[in-house]
Amino acid sequence: MPTFDNPLADAAEASEALRGLAHATRSWDDPADTYRVIGELAAGVRSLHQILGQLATAHSRRHDQVSTDDGDRAAGAQAALAAAAGFERAAALIDQADDQLSAAFVQSGRIVWHPRPIPAERWITVVFLQGEEADRPLRILGELGHVDAVDYLAQWDYGDETTQAALENGYVYDEPGAGTNDRVMPSGDYALVVNPHLGYVSLLRRHTEPAPETDEPESPTPTQGGPELLMSYSSPGAPRRTTTPPKQEASWFEPAKITAVKQARGL
Repeated sequence: MPTFDNPLADAAEASEALRGLAHATRSWDDPADTYRVIGELAAGVRSLHQILGQLATAHSRRHDQVSTDDGDRAAGAQAALAAAAGFERAAALIDQADDQLSAAFVQSGRIVWHPRPIPAERWITVVFLQGEEADRPLRILGELGHVDAVDYLAQWDYGDETTQAALENGYVYDEPGAGTNDRVMPSGDYALVVNPHLGYVSLLRRHTEPAPETDEPESPTPTQGGPELLMSYSSPGAPRRTTTPPKQEASWFEPAKITAVKQARGL
């Protein structure tokens, strides 16, 4: 809180407040708040102009009471007057800044901020494994952690194919992990869902749905390679994949990467 009578304490608090404001204004939750902040800054700039004038006065009025470090009074008086002139020039520049800030304040006041449309974000199932099929990713999870388990399960993600299959079969969710005992572990755009009671593991991927368009949407182009590729993932009630994931020459402790799988499939 300002003291109104201790310049040292108030200067330190003002410096800290400006430092905090500089950090806080790096991003805005509501850009409409900028108007109020500009108003506060305008008041602060006028106070800064007053402070500079008062600093100039303090140096000029008492220039006959000063000296340099080596005791030279004439040189000290000259330095005090030079400092006062510098403060006065700074105050004049602050006047110009105040004019520009006030003009910008008026223009900002004419703005009506509209909310930015937020794309709908949902989650699609990439793969669902249960029972013995879940043993391997669960072992990786226990021994190496959830990031490696996600990397292993990501080999079932074929990008647009997986997205299209999930959308067609309804494996799209508002949030990953809907079960009572589901444990959700996010990793980038993926979420690993584990339910130790039911013995299943599932990998979901974040999917941002495009904004609705007024024009009639085009019919999706059938994916080349046949329906067996469209159903290249496992989920409750879905047909089993007709092909097995590509085997790695390295140990299974080395997580399978999506790019490697796509290269192997020629995607």
